[in-house]
Parts: sequence; structure tokens; C-alpha cells
Amino acid sequence: MISKLTNLAILAFKQLSRHKVRSLLTILGVAMGMFLFATVETMQRSLRVATQAGADDTTLVVYRENRFCPATSRLPEHYETNIRKLEGVKEVIPIQIVVNNCGASLDIIAFRGVPPDNLLRYAAHLKVLDGSIEEWKKRSDAALLGRHLAARRKLNVGDRFDAAGVTVTVAGIIESDEPQDSNVAYVHLPFLQQASRAGLGIVTQFNVRVNSANDLDRVAKSIDERFNAEQAPTRTRPEKAFFADTAAELVELVGFTRWLGLGAVAAVLGLVANAVLLVVRSRVKENAVLQTLGFSQRAIGVLVAVEGILLGLMGGALGVAAAYGMLRWQSFTVGNEGVTLSIMPDLPIIIRGMATALTLGLLASLYPAIKAARKPIVASLRSA
Repeated sequence: MISKLTNLAILAFKQLSRHKVRSLLTILGVAMGMFLFATVETMQRSLRVATQAGADDTTLVVYRENRFCPATSRLPEHYETNIRKLEGVKEVIPIQIVVNNCGASLDIIAFRGVPPDNLLRYAAHLKVLDGSIEEWKKRSDAALLGRHLAARRKLNVGDRFDAAGVTVTVAGIIESDEPQDSNVAYVHLPFLQQASRAGLGIVTQFNVRVNSANDLDRVAKSIDERFNAEQAPTRTRPEKAFFADTAAELVELVGFTRWLGLGAVAAVLGLVANAVLLVVRSRVKENAVLQTLGFSQRAIGVLVAVEGILLGLMGGALGVAAAYGMLRWQSFTVGNEGVTLSIMPDLPIIIRGMATALTLGLLASLYPAIKAARKPIVASLRSA
């Protein structure tokens, strides 16, 4: 059985290569559709990773109530002492955030000011690609840049750059398992408080780690109740819920791209179906000759279906590979209200793209395959 399918696949490939221009145009059309599909799926997956909470998520974000942009969220740094005393709290990190654009943007630069000694407790998965954390600690104006941010701005260790009124020296290039770490600049908290004119003792938010994910709601409620009567009341949410709420416009924008993905799927389906139908109509007599040589109707149908699958797979492989390479090379980042969404492809996107291309090729060739298989030999031989 396997040998028969292999022989049919070889024959189908030879049939396609006889009409090089038509096959190439179809493959390119499929590649364009799958390129768009893979890009949209990457955006959707990146959004799901950034907003869907998991069982191991134990971080809360304490923000100023009724505030969204970092420039408007001002909390006293001494809140840290009160938060640390609450039951269930494991770690508290005060953070100052300064961004060059608080609206939706493709070129957002986010400075995150953290206490130098607490950096690795806040971002435990940091990996230094160039430079060192020790050099970063030595200079108050030093910055650790995420890999994508450094690549986008073409910055290396030792370079100076400024954004949002903040001038820093690059002390290291980093990457992390957390997508947002690839697009931010970590600086010293006191330096950023002074450079941004926020003032010492004022921060944008507190990141609070709790002992267990089961403690998230209880600790969040305790924090908000503690500061409810203060001059700067708070609203505390799990980190991923904070992302979803703060970047609501961004979430809505990325969600709309799902329709583009569906449109790309429909276009690929129609393109492959049309190409296979043209193949069937142009090879009526050839299929009849194959039947007289011993090919069964099922074999004729499978041969046509395999041609459609090959067109889908070849176009899909080209389109998905192009999307993967472009997104890896370009490192797109969308930001809104101080949070960033890294659009980075991974292995599941490649697998899903190829599976979709295979399925579309099969579905598009079903009707032409059935039509070719049911065509009577005599009628086929008599056709012009």
C-alpha cells in the first residue's frame, strides 16, 4: 500500500513538473496566502501567551487606580513596606516605567527602572548575550537592552542613546523567556526617577510575587483594601490580566487580524481547487489512457488528490518559511499603554502552518478528484 502511494506521489510530481509555469504560479499564490496566515497566527499566539494565565503564574501588578499610561500612575515607594507585610506575599519590586509613546506604536521603547540589587529577583530568567550585569551595576546611567530592542535600534555595548528624554549607556544585551524582556531597557530605579522628573520616592507600579497562584485573588484584594483610603489608591491584578486590561486596544487590534487569516485560508482553498480543476480538464484523455493501462478509478482520484496536496505543501512550506524568517529577522513589537507584545514565531506555528496547508490541499482537490475518478473511459476517450 505504501509503495503504491509512493509511486502515485512520484507520478503526481512528474505531472505537475510538466506544466512548470502553471504549477509555479499556483505555488507562489499559495505561498502568499500561507505567509499571511502564518503571520496572523503568530500574532494570535503571541497574544494568547501574553494574556492567558497559567497555573504557575504568581505575579501581581499593583497600579494606580483608574490609570493606564505609566506617566499617570504615581505611587509612593514606601507602599513597598506595607505590601511586604501582607500574608502570602513572597517578593515586592518597585518599578518605574517610562515610554516614548503611550499610544499604540510599532516602535515603542520602554525603560524599566528597578533597584539594582533586585534585578535578578524581578527578571530571574535573564541571559546576558553581550556585556555584563556587573558593568550595569557600576554605572547609574547604564542600561541592559533586550535583544530585539538592540537589534531594532542597531545598538551595541558601549553605545549611548536617548529616548523619551532619558539618555543611557548600553552595558549589556539580554534575552529572556519572558517576551517583554526582549523589548525593554532595564535601568537603575533612582536614575530613572530623576531622569524622568518623577521624583525620588515615586514609582509607576509594584510587581508582587505571591507564594502560590491560589493566593493571587486574596492578596490582590488585601493590597487594594490596605490603600483604599490613601491619597493614591491602587488596583491590583494578575500580571497577564493587567496586560489584557491595559492594552485593550492592542488586544482588539490583534483580534481583528483573525479575519485576515480566514481570508487567506479561503484564498488558498480557492486557488488550489481552481488549479486542480484545470489539471483534470486538461488531462481527460490521459486519465482514460491510464485506466486502460490498469489504473483503477480510485487510483485516478488519489493521483489528482496527491497533486493538490503537493501544491498545498510546497506553497505552504515556502510561505511559512518566509513568514518565520521575516518575523525572526525584523523582530516586530507592538506596544500600547506602556506594555509591549513581541510578535515572535516558534515551532508550533510552523507545524500548524504546514498542517493547514496539507488540509487545504486535500480539501481543495476532493471535488476534482471525485470528478476525474467518475469520468467514464469511453466518454473521456471521445472528448476533444
